[in-house]
Amino acid sequence: MEKLSRWVLMLGMPLAIWHSYLVGDAAGFMNPEFARIFFWHFPFPIMATGLVSAGLWFSWKYLKTRDQAWDIRSQSAHEYAMLFILLTLASGVFFSKVQWGAWWQNDPRQVSFLLVSTVYIAYFVLRSAFPDPDKRAQNAAGYALAAFLPFLFLTFVFPRLPQVESFHPSETIMKGRLKGGYALVTVELMILVWILTAWVYKLRARSLLIAHKLENNYGSLESPRRSDVNAPVVRRLPNAPSDGESS
Repeated sequence: MEKLSRWVLMLGMPLAIWHSYLVGDAAGFMNPEFARIFFWHFPFPIMATGLVSAGLWFSWKYLKTRDQAWDIRSQSAHEYAMLFILLTLASGVFFSKVQWGAWWQNDPRQVSFLLVSTVYIAYFVLRSAFPDPDKRAQNAAGYALAAFLPFLFLTFVFPRLPQVESFHPSETIMKGRLKGGYALVTVELMILVWILTAWVYKLRARSLLIAHKLENNYGSLESPRRSDVNAPVVRRLPNAPSDGESS
């Protein structure tokens, strides 16, 4: 399966990028040629949502079983969720510049996703505050569960409240306004980004699980410093009597 995924990515990603330049420029944009940022900006928050949800599930499994393997999976999921949250902000800032003329518009969706980023930055700060693995896992799992509702509210509810005015179009997908080549490229890149995300997540989680098992079986992976590095070397003289012989 992983070999198939690599082949799909190796062949599919350049073809999808090439396809994105074959579709016509989007009408209605200040810079129509830059509307292609949507192909990347759109999958990022969806991937972040999926990974946050996976991290929530793994955190719950840890609290239920107290198995460190679930905490490692939760950590890996939240790491990549944080990456996609930052990519969403970065691509959104670029989109704001080319479409609305300013890097930051104080748009409700920009602000809400900025708050989401601080929520999950705090998750990693909390993890780093506990050197003990069990306490770190327990507190991180509890925080992940508590942070999920604010994530949902800031991502899906607050920007769509009737009294909230936003530059972002909120009905492009829901009302089928994304059509033709733009819809096809969006679906292609959604699938490819999902495959890439699943692949790198598995690699990250697997490496952390292997490191955890090695530490449990062999102790610290770092080589201990020898305390007798500077100790003098004692050599027996050729004619000296060996132990047990009388002088």
